[in-house]
Amino acid sequence: MTFGFLIFPGLEELDLVGPWEMISMWSKHLQGPETCLTVAQTRDPVICAKGLSINPSAAFSGCPQLDYLLVPGGQGTREQVNNDVLIRFVAEQARGCRATLSVCTGSFILHRAGLLAGRRATTHWSSLARLAELGGVEVVQERVVRDGNVWTAAGVSAGIDLALAFIESVAGETVAGKVQFGTEYFPSSRRYGDLHQSPQAPAYLRRC
Repeated sequence: MTFGFLIFPGLEELDLVGPWEMISMWSKHLQGPETCLTVAQTRDPVICAKGLSINPSAAFSGCPQLDYLLVPGGQGTREQVNNDVLIRFVAEQARGCRATLSVCTGSFILHRAGLLAGRRATTHWSSLARLAELGGVEVVQERVVRDGNVWTAAGVSAGIDLALAFIESVAGETVAGKVQFGTEYFPSSRRYGDLHQSPQAPAYLRRC
């Protein structure tokens, strides 16, 4: 199995690195995907939203058929939804993938590639209305949403929860638990301030 992570200028670092940590631990220690690779339009270094530089493992032209593809979000998605080369790559890869996943506003790339048509999906709380306005998708205010073989997650840190839920669906609860324990991912229940009670907060957060 090969798990690919799409990268592009302006992606949000944690959208990528959080799931990468979970998936790569599964891969290296618990008989997960044989290969994890980062894929970009070219092999040139990619600069993320906060300045992190990433050297892609493969360019679109040399990328094998992936079993799984994860698309991060970030401000860079606002440009990439109009990048026909990138959208075509996502759409073509998705046809052969067992599952396609997005984090945060990566959902807009999935939408542009036609992968959210008639599906339930989520995105960063500040972009829920914008995704709904595009039409053709049922936008829900949940942290992780699965609809068939398409998975979407809310903003930034939600990608970690997405990866764990995905691992559980493929390899079972015991394996997902070992990844969670190995990474010591047990988020504090503390809420800082009261923004989780604001009208802008997504429904899943207001329920906490």
